[in-house]
Amino acid sequence: CQCKNGYTGNPYLSPGCSAIDYCEDRGDYCIQISRCVNVPGGYQCICPDGYDGNGSIVSGLGCLGSSIGFLLLMLSIYYATRMCYRMRERKRRMNYFRQNGGLLLRRETDGYAHMTAKLFDASELNKATDDFHASRILGRGGQGTVYKGILSDGKIVAIKKSKLENRAQISEFINEVRILSQINHKNIVRLLGCCLETEVPLIVYEFIPNGTLHALLHDKDNEFPFPWNMRLKMATEIAGAIAYLHSASSVPIFHRDIKSSNILLDERYVAKVSDFGASKTISDDKTHLTTNVKGTIGYLDPEYMQSNQYTEKSDVYSFGVVLVELLIGQRPFRITQEKSPIYRFFEALESNRIESVLDPQVSSEPGKIEEVVAVARLARRCLNLKGRLRPGMMEVAMELESLRKPK
Repeated sequence: CQCKNGYTGNPYLSPGCSAIDYCEDRGDYCIQISRCVNVPGGYQCICPDGYDGNGSIVSGLGCLGSSIGFLLLMLSIYYATRMCYRMRERKRRMNYFRQNGGLLLRRETDGYAHMTAKLFDASELNKATDDFHASRILGRGGQGTVYKGILSDGKIVAIKKSKLENRAQISEFINEVRILSQINHKNIVRLLGCCLETEVPLIVYEFIPNGTLHALLHDKDNEFPFPWNMRLKMATEIAGAIAYLHSASSVPIFHRDIKSSNILLDERYVAKVSDFGASKTISDDKTHLTTNVKGTIGYLDPEYMQSNQYTEKSDVYSFGVVLVELLIGQRPFRITQEKSPIYRFFEALESNRIESVLDPQVSSEPGKIEEVVAVARLARRCLNLKGRLRPGMMEVAMELESLRKPK
């Protein structure tokens, strides 16, 4: 026989087992402000009125004022809720990252040692754009909306946000990041990074402040002087960028949407080719891509529209249209006109009346007509209906560069 826990004595001798008086040595068991009460087989440390908790030194947290206890309870609930929210957010961002092709993109770009593109946090880009406020919109296009952003270090950037409803456009976004991560050229817009942990992906570019070539040519409110020398310089820059895509980049790239609205102008009016959502890389052993017709009316290669086969000469055709725009200052396609500006340009060139269709800012410049005619004839070659008879972009770039050299 032995005494139960909380009792002491000898069960074989009188008076047998008796309860231990824990409260006699309460300092060993209860904190100072609590009241010790012996109970059968043990003790309790009771907190005074206005306090909650357990006054036991051994197992309790002590006696706390009711308000403090409530505050601790609320804090515990707050931090537990916050932790759950963060876990859900982390899981949601990871799901978006996978859904937006982040793992594939990371795998495809890991092999490029020169790649400097950054993966941005969603919170950083939200802050940079004031939560994508309407006042930050720079422009809207077929693929999405472009916002002006200011990063934490003060750097101004352009952030393109895909349209939510079209998953195919999201694929084009990922394609654009993949393409631009392989490119380093002064006349091609520079990719700074992307964010794939949001519902739709975001692409971050260098900020190009002076809008597009299309706006400079066709905005009626634009009174900026646009002389021939500047036009020839831009044409040479654009041609050089496309020639680089075709033959000097790590893999040949067909842009597939060359047009004046995809040519951006920086603070010094240097031209930069942009918008690579429709672009495609092509292996060295292939000469064309077989795809559904995609592009912009007025700039599309007629041969491509008939055959669905896109070649580097299709980019040449589109560039030829941009050359004509620079010469005549008109949009290449107007529904209201019986004859397109391109057709009237052909007629004027073939009948030696090119000055009759030139932009007034071009035709009024003295001593430039020989250069203008040379560029007009080059544009006509680029616009040949048969792709095999068009010059390559390297030839085009070299011919334009030679026209700029001092005579």
